[in-house]
Amino acid sequence: MSKTIIVTGGAGFIGSNFVYYMLNKYPDYHIVCIDCLTYAGNIHTLNEAKNNPNFLFSKTNICDKEALRELFKQVKPDIVVNFAAESHVDRSIEGPEIFIKTNVEGTQTLMEVCRELNIPRYHQVSTDEVYGDLPLDRPDLFFTEQTPLHASSPYSASKAGADMLVMAYHRTYNFPATISRCSNNYGPYHFPEKLIPLTIINALNNQPLPVYGDGKNVRDWLYVEDHCRAIDLIIHNGKIGQIYNVGGHNEMANIDIVKLICKELDKPESLITFVEDRKGHDRRYAIDPTFIHNELGWLPETKFADGIKKTIHWYVENQDWWQDILNGTYREEA
Repeated sequence: MSKTIIVTGGAGFIGSNFVYYMLNKYPDYHIVCIDCLTYAGNIHTLNEAKNNPNFLFSKTNICDKEALRELFKQVKPDIVVNFAAESHVDRSIEGPEIFIKTNVEGTQTLMEVCRELNIPRYHQVSTDEVYGDLPLDRPDLFFTEQTPLHASSPYSASKAGADMLVMAYHRTYNFPATISRCSNNYGPYHFPEKLIPLTIINALNNQPLPVYGDGKNVRDWLYVEDHCRAIDLIIHNGKIGQIYNVGGHNEMANIDIVKLICKELDKPESLITFVEDRKGHDRRYAIDPTFIHNELGWLPETKFADGIKKTIHWYVENQDWWQDILNGTYREEA
């Protein structure tokens, strides 16, 4: 049965991967991408999607209620999946205002339009960062769906605020929503400011590879296609009002990832440059995905050793994509 799915933030990293995943898996579905094309939104990422007759792009800000209302009335979505967010922790430390505007107010605006027009299904894409962090010396500890929220940065606080709004809408208005909280994603179309693409690109250009602090901060890495598969399961089979933690079972210290990329690209570790640590830098993230496995049968399929090789290969083969970002020409059509 054909469905129409609105994907907000679909010109960003995870959103664009989800657009392609859904177009490929469900050829009879209509995918409507909403993105206001801030610096992290790249319309060129969607070049292939734009050739698909079941794909529609709308340059719309999720904070613009009137524009959302008109678009929703036009396309009549069955499901809204909200990826749209300011997501870079460093930028949230320098300028938190836009994070509150987009991540909290934008989420509330989206839900109001969905509620007004009786959209059958809403899904909020969140992050494990809302839980704060875990100590490095307790590898037995993991984030579960019952872990209290304990945000460390303006970014994670804005995402935690959005999550609480979603759950409040569900309880107050019986709003048909679910939430997923994922660990760090990696894969194609990842904006060059983040650790893995930045390291790959700088290594290819024989430039310094910056590493915060001692480099021992640990993240649980999830290949982006595995994440897309989890969201697909949640929006089709998930329980309304439920939170699902989506983790990769791939814990790696930042410094080890940088060294691995150096090895894969045959670059010297002398390029590694330790820099002043990020303010409030979380030490370890780790998700227990037992619940989504038991409820929906999901498990990550991509081992980090395989996923990082695929990711590095993609950046080597798609240098025009990231070169346009580095020189700013990707913004010319934004």
